[in-house]
Amino acid sequence: MRLFENINIDFLGKRKTFYIVSLIVISLGLLTVFIKGLEYGIDFRGGSEVIVSFNKPVNLADVRSAASQIGIGNVEVKTYGTTLENILIRTPLQEISQDQFDRIVVNIRKTIEEVIPETLYTIKEKTANTIVFSFSSPDTARLVSDQLLSKGFQAGLYSQEETNKDVIVRVGVSDLIREGLREKFSGYTFEIIKEDRVGPKIGKELRRDAVIAVLLSLVVILIYLGFRFKFVFGVGAVLALFHDVLVTLGFVSFFNGLFSGLNLEITQSVIAAFLTLVGFSVNDTVVVFDRIRENLKIHKTMDLKNLFNMSINRTLSRTILTSGTVFLVILALLLFGGEVNRGFAFTFMIGILTGTYSSIFIASAFVYDWTMKRKKGKIEF
Repeated sequence: MRLFENINIDFLGKRKTFYIVSLIVISLGLLTVFIKGLEYGIDFRGGSEVIVSFNKPVNLADVRSAASQIGIGNVEVKTYGTTLENILIRTPLQEISQDQFDRIVVNIRKTIEEVIPETLYTIKEKTANTIVFSFSSPDTARLVSDQLLSKGFQAGLYSQEETNKDVIVRVGVSDLIREGLREKFSGYTFEIIKEDRVGPKIGKELRRDAVIAVLLSLVVILIYLGFRFKFVFGVGAVLALFHDVLVTLGFVSFFNGLFSGLNLEITQSVIAAFLTLVGFSVNDTVVVFDRIRENLKIHKTMDLKNLFNMSINRTLSRTILTSGTVFLVILALLLFGGEVNRGFAFTFMIGILTGTYSSIFIASAFVYDWTMKRKKGKIEF
């Protein structure tokens, strides 16, 4: 299937206009990043991130007020997904204090006494974030474990042996949040559906490694295209990739939180989207460069500008079909893939558009301008 048969668009004739358009978009994007900033996820910031699911919509201001009174530092509260039932609470706190730990243990013991009044048990072991209870029989241990789990505590059997009489309960930031919200939202039922915790050192290392991964990918692409074509082709492709990354980064910063449910934090999945768009974009660029090289060998006397335009026009059908197909798939992922995939889908979707644009208007145009100024309009393979 081919689209745009026998078309002859003067892409290079409009290259200066599109240079200006790209500079404006990149400048606005960088301005947005400078003013609004980038919001890093728990992967890169460090701290704790807890997702609470309520049985009915809640007011974010009420949740924020309740969370700020718990004693877990500066909290960030936002919706998770497209509904007001799921709330994300983020705090820089990773470990709770001893007083907070003891307070939660008191609530655990009250729950045990409610389940089996006057039951005998001992505290077998206690660490900074876990506590182990020992009961009189395996059946009692299983009953208590199930009941604590149903109440929202992170409880389980100490081992799966039939003679096991111990129950281990992990105590963390989510327990502190649950106890604080329970007092404020007594008319609601809710559960902790997810808790993530990352240390600040790990977050810093991940942030550094993510930047290195993107930069190394660009360097490797420069070297590869320099060997496969000419060095100027590699430079043109990498400039186009820088263009794609910067434009996409600006869009991510601008649209983050602009609409309900569109939380575009910089997480590992978003970094994966940037790396994916780099690969996708350079693939389009290589297709155009291949056609240019092929036509240079066939039409040795043709005017260079006309040759570049002819090459872009003849690959346009393939570019539109490939990019359009992937775009529709990613759009479906954005709309129906859930909150977890939304950051990746949005980032890659913008990357598809910028990658297609740069393959046509940036990479080839740069190679043409460089050749006309430095090589006097001659390229030989």
